[in-house]
Amino acid sequence: MSTILIIRPITLADYTQWLPLWDGYNAFYGRSGETALDPEITSTTWARFFDPAEPMYALVAESDGKLIGLTHYLFHRTTNAINLTCYLQDLFTAETARGKGAGRALINEVYNRAKDAGSPRVYWTTHETNHTAMELYNKIADKSGFLVYRKLL
Repeated sequence: MSTILIIRPITLADYTQWLPLWDGYNAFYGRSGETALDPEITSTTWARFFDPAEPMYALVAESDGKLIGLTHYLFHRTTNAINLTCYLQDLFTAETARGKGAGRALINEVYNRAKDAGSPRVYWTTHETNHTAMELYNKIADKSGFLVYRKLL
């Protein structure tokens, strides 16, 4: 018997299942323990998903009533297009769900939502050591060749 995967917008009732996925995502990128995000960042991020004035959105992957993945994305202006560009900021699946299509399905749904919003592109970044994710990304997107530079202030 195959399990049905549902990709849908997040709801307020999802918080208790979203939080462990969010924490897992942050731990993956080294934001745990002493370097964990301030809880105010998590609560503000959560609130933004439900604020109609915010251009930030969240989708979840659900299987058998359990959340197994998340993606957060936002729309922003750019100097090289008139319509808003879509930035896929966060993508994470539970370890037990990896390699089963949830990540691909979440990205494809962001593609659909960006297209519906009139966005000319979706882009994201990942760490250079995230080889497993890059195997998927190389199949469903074009590598731009751009590198990210930043300065923490």
